[in-house]
Amino acid sequence: MSANSKGSGEMSIFERYLTIWVAICIVVGIGLGQLFPNVFQFVGHIEVTHINLPVAVLVWLMIIPMLIKIDLKQLTRVRQHWRGVGVTLFVNWGVKPFSMALLGWLFIGYLFRDYLPAEQIDSYIAGLVILAAAPCTAMVFVWSHLMRGEPHFTLSQVALNDVIMVFAFAPIVALLLGLSAITVPWDTLILSVVLYIVIPLIIASLWRRNLLNRDNGQAKLNQLIARLGPMSLGALLATLILLFGFQGKQIIAEPLIIVLLAVPILIQVFFNSGLAYLLNRQVRSPHCVAGPSALIGASNFFELAVATAIALFGFESGAALATVVGVLIEVPAMLVAVRIVNQSRAWYECRAGIVPYSECCPEAVPLNTRP
Repeated sequence: MSANSKGSGEMSIFERYLTIWVAICIVVGIGLGQLFPNVFQFVGHIEVTHINLPVAVLVWLMIIPMLIKIDLKQLTRVRQHWRGVGVTLFVNWGVKPFSMALLGWLFIGYLFRDYLPAEQIDSYIAGLVILAAAPCTAMVFVWSHLMRGEPHFTLSQVALNDVIMVFAFAPIVALLLGLSAITVPWDTLILSVVLYIVIPLIIASLWRRNLLNRDNGQAKLNQLIARLGPMSLGALLATLILLFGFQGKQIIAEPLIIVLLAVPILIQVFFNSGLAYLLNRQVRSPHCVAGPSALIGASNFFELAVATAIALFGFESGAALATVVGVLIEVPAMLVAVRIVNQSRAWYECRAGIVPYSECCPEAVPLNTRP
């Protein structure tokens, strides 16, 4: 895994061992949830339309440092990466929900059926489908940052997915679950988009503009980005502590079920990320586009998935548990995917016709000064 936190392409110690910090935070979160359940219940109830506000604040701290790098005037440049956009949309909406449904039916409905509560089989599959039908938003900016992805492509692709999700999420879930109608918490979906994309983008854009309007503004902006980087990753770890503090009791009570549910989720993450990565190489997208495309194609909007599963099936349902397992699995799996994408860059760029990273995203050139 590689990140440009030091301006030289080398990782900080914090980023180099992020997988270890994630594992520690999972353990700490579960432990604190057991020791101080009332505290976590209190924090868990600070919400509006199923959106937990403390988690929303942490998401802001995660993604504002990523968004502040982006010069919105440069967004028109993403049109040159239409191949990457097409690949991502195909994987997100044409492959991912259907492949997860297939994996759920195969593993949960058939291979693992004898090891799971019979009355929850359909609910587990439903939770997996809901998880896969909601492409990720906020966390994608973290993954893209860690593999030095093209930030304008990442922002535009996430925004496009959000628009599509408003119209496609419910029909796809309804189709795959075989339901004639599905009650989706639209207020949760719309508020999530506003909280996780619109508001942070406004804050970051105004902050960036204010700095650049000052004397020596570009240098001040670069200094701010360097200072905010560790805060972003720290917010990611704090979010994990909260999430696993909320769900730790259920995870401890049913460890075998957690392992069995993790199998199709893991396969889905690596299948879809690998498919998007290889398709981008086939159509000759730059590596700085193929990486975010692969990560967007594999990760999930777990906040929406959890809220939808609870709204449809209840807190104690197998569907709710399946979406929580998605949270448990996604961070370590995506860190592995980031590492694979970074370490395979030389192989990826050896294909004729692919623009090298140094030309597509020269790291020494500030975003707002690129041609």
